[in-house]
Amino acid sequence: MAATDFEVLDDRFGPLIKQSAIVEKLFEGCRWAEGPAYFAAGRYLVWSDIPNDRVLRWDETTGATGVFRQPAGYTNGHTVDREGRLVSCEHGGRRVSRTGHDGSVTTIADAYQGKRLNSPNDVVVKSDGSIWFTDPAYGIDSDYEGWQAESEIGACHVYRVDPESGACEIVADGFERPNGLAFSPDEQLLYISDTGTKPSKHMRVFRVRDNATLENGRLFANCTVGGFDGFRLDTGGRLWTSAGDGVHCYDPDGTLLGKILVPEPVANVEFGGLKSNRLFICGTTSLYSVMLPVNGAKRY
Repeated sequence: MAATDFEVLDDRFGPLIKQSAIVEKLFEGCRWAEGPAYFAAGRYLVWSDIPNDRVLRWDETTGATGVFRQPAGYTNGHTVDREGRLVSCEHGGRRVSRTGHDGSVTTIADAYQGKRLNSPNDVVVKSDGSIWFTDPAYGIDSDYEGWQAESEIGACHVYRVDPESGACEIVADGFERPNGLAFSPDEQLLYISDTGTKPSKHMRVFRVRDNATLENGRLFANCTVGGFDGFRLDTGGRLWTSAGDGVHCYDPDGTLLGKILVPEPVANVEFGGLKSNRLFICGTTSLYSVMLPVNGAKRY
C-alpha cells in the first residue's frame, strides 16, 4: 500500500503528504548517489554518482536517464545559481566550480589563504549571489570518492564566497564533518548538518547577520536513524532531510513530524517538477521521487 511509504509521528505531518502517493524508483545502478539539482527550464534533474566519477541526468519529459558528464571530478553536491548555471562541489578537483551556458567550467573557489580546500561537499547560492559551501574531507580520506591526500588546512569548515570580490572566507567552524546546508525561505537562518561522530550526527542552525556572517549557532536536531546529509526546505520552512531510513521531515521548531520511508539510506533530496512539489530522493544506489502537496522553497 502507498500508505506504508510514510510514517506519521505528529499530526502536523498529515497535511504534508498524500497517502495515495507512492515512492517511485526512477533509476538504479549507482554506487553512491548524491547532490541532486533540478533545472526547471529543461525539466531535468542532474545528480552525482561519486565513486563512478559521473554526473547523471534524468529527463522528466521522457523518464530516460543518461550520462551528463564523465569524468566529472568526483562531484558531490550541486545547485543552480540565479542565472540558471550549474554550481558543483568537486572532490577530485578540491574545488567549487560553475558550468556556464556554453558548457565551459570555471573555478569559483579551490583554496583558503593559499591552502587547498579539502573536498567541497555541498553548496547553496544566496539571493545576493554569494556562494556558501561545506568542506569536509571525504574526498581525500581515500581513493573511493576522490584522491587520497593530506588536508592542507587541517580542519573542516563552512565557507562563503563573496559575489563581488570572489574572496573565500570561513563563516563557521567547530564542525567535525560539515555536510549539507540550506537557508530558510527568508534567508535569515542557515541550517548545517554535521556527519561526524562527536557528539552525534546532528544539525545546527545559525542566524545570518548582514548577509555575510553567522551567529547564535545552536543544535537544531539529532538524527534518530543514521545521519543527516543533504536536505531542502519547503515554503513553510519545514526541513526535508536525508536519513538512514529515508527522508525525515522537521518542523521549524525542531519536531520530527514524520518520515518518507525508502528501502536504502538516503544521501540528499531536491524539490522539482512543474510546481516544485516533486521530491527527488538520492538513495545509496538509486534515484527515487514522490509527489507531495507542499512546494519547495526558492533557494535564490
